[in-house]
Formats: sequence, C-alpha cells, structure tokens
Amino acid sequence: MLLESQGGTPADKEDTTGALPGTRAKSSVMVNVTMVFFVQDFVLLGLKEMEQLRYFYSVVALLIYFCSMILSTLIVYVVWAEQSLHEPMYIFICGLVGNVMVGNSASLPKIAIDLFSGCTTISLSRCLTQAYSIQSCGVIEILTFTIMAYDRYLAVGFPLRYHSLMTSKKALQSLATIWLVILISTLVVVLLVVRLRLCDTSIQNVVCETMSLTRLSCGSTVINDIYGTIYTLLIFISSFVIVTYCYIQTFLICLKISMEASQKAIHTLVTHIITYSTHMAAILFVTFRTEALRMKMIHTLKEITHQETLGKSK
Repeated sequence: MLLESQGGTPADKEDTTGALPGTRAKSSVMVNVTMVFFVQDFVLLGLKEMEQLRYFYSVVALLIYFCSMILSTLIVYVVWAEQSLHEPMYIFICGLVGNVMVGNSASLPKIAIDLFSGCTTISLSRCLTQAYSIQSCGVIEILTFTIMAYDRYLAVGFPLRYHSLMTSKKALQSLATIWLVILISTLVVVLLVVRLRLCDTSIQNVVCETMSLTRLSCGSTVINDIYGTIYTLLIFISSFVIVTYCYIQTFLICLKISMEASQKAIHTLVTHIITYSTHMAAILFVTFRTEALRMKMIHTLKEITHQETLGKSK
C-alpha cells in the first residue's frame, strides 16, 4: 500500500541569481515530483471522537463482546449436545451464531483495547485483516438469513417432503458453500484495495473497511467501484428477492392451515423478518454513511482547489 503526495524538490526551489539566463528560466519552473511512501499506519477518526468517554465505551465494548461470546458458545454447545436439535433450522442458527462470534472477535476487542490505551491507529496488515473479516461476516449473515427463509418456506409449504428436501447434510453443505464463496469474493475486494496508491491515512470510522480505504486513493478506483457495485447489488438484490418471495409464499400458506399451526409459523416468520430487516438496515446505514463522507470529502477538496485558484489569479 502506497501513500502518494506531490511537491517540489529542494533543488527546484534554490536561488538561481548567478546562473545563466537560460539556466535561470529552466530552474525557476516548479516541477511536480511524485514522492512515494509506504503506508504503515492508519488513523481511526471514529476512536478520536470517543476520547472523552473512552473508558466507558471500552467497558461497554468488552461487556458486549464477552456476553455475546458466552451466549453464542452456550447456544452452539446445546445444539451440539442435544441430539433432537440436529435439524436444519438449528444448524443454520449455529451458523449465524458462529458468524457473529467471528465478526465480534474481529472488531470489539481491538476497539476496547484501543479506547482504554488511547491508541487511535491501526497497522496496514491489521486494517486489511479486520476489513476482510468484518465484511465477510456481514455478507455471510445476509446469505444465512436468506437460506433460513427458504428453509422455513419448505417447512411450512411442504411439511411431508421437508425432511427429504432439506436434510442436515444439505444444511451443512449450504453453509459451507456460502462461507467459501463469500470468503473468496471478499478476498478479491481486499486485493483490489491493496493495489491502490493512497493520499491520506485518516479513516472515518472506528474499524477498517474497504470502502473507506478506497476513498483514500489518489488514483483511479474504477475497477474497485465496478466490482464493488456489482458484488453488492448481486448480494442485496438476490437476497431481497429470495427472502421476499419466501415470506410471501409462507404467509399465504399460513392463511390456509389451522389456526394453531398458523400462529406458530407466523411467530417464527415475524421474528425472522425483524432480525433480517435490522441487519439489512445496519449494513445500508454504514454503506450510505461512507458514501456521504466521500461526497463531503470531494466537496471540501473542490472548495480548497477553487480557493487556491482564486488566490493565484490575484
């Protein structure tokens, strides 16, 4: 990862009073020279904004992390130990819980430690690793919710054929496929970021993610933008279409079955909808926030350039 800046060399700025007219004319021209540095650390501005209450936020982050890890471990253990819970629905729940454990481990401990110690920087390797872990977990969670919606549709719509349509083996294979595909596709996103030359080291967040790193580039990000847009739209649109279809079909089926079975199915459906919607809203908020910060940065740079142009014209 490179940091690129522009300026003149000391030789360009030397006084050339005693030089020949031709030499003086040439040396008086400022030549823009590109200086390249290796980026070693990034500054997380989100942590700086929390400095006044950093000890409080540090304790909160640790409490959330330890509570989530204890509850998640307990859920996984109960499903693993209880033979009657070795069914697709509980396997998907374990997949969600395991994904949450990985995502929280990639972010919360470092946030807590950095806040407690007052550190607001992160190394390049840790930044890329954190971005890879967090973004992979976010997409994996979306697709796990999607396969869970399909599983509930099969359970309600085809109760007699359900155990042949969705077995525990198929559930494990589905989760393994989701993890493998997302880990590879997210790795491509990270590798596209690695090749960029950066003009800044300030990240407008408490954690690293590839969108913020891409916005620091002083070169072309066309390939990153195209791949990122296609990747994001493909995930979001396919997930939304599948989940919406499964929800609607499940709801219509619930209207035709007995009251007791209908209430049970609708309760499961509503719980799933709330959880899925909350997660999607959180991801969309982060996405639009990053885009808003990028537009603000571009506007600020345009204003600075315009003021410099006016200053030179005067």
